[in-house]
Amino acid sequence: MKNITVSLDDETYRRARVKAAEQDTSVSALVRRFLTELAQEESEFERLKREERVLREKITRFSAADRLSRDGAHARGGP
Repeated sequence: MKNITVSLDDETYRRARVKAAEQDTSVSALVRRFLTELAQEESEFERLKREERVLREKITRFSAADRLSRDGAHARGGP
């Protein structure tokens, strides 16, 4: 287990001690719980990977031969 040092202003520390006492725990236990929950959250990268996986699973039929021609891709709607 690793130890860390956190610096807080006096008022924040006092409030944290009050919260800890209300929950019948220590400030260290509150910080440990907060950091554990934070570390378990899905990162932005993990979220994007998950969304990509879901989108790829929805693609049921794809063929590179189905692509537009160069002229078709650049065609403008006109009169």
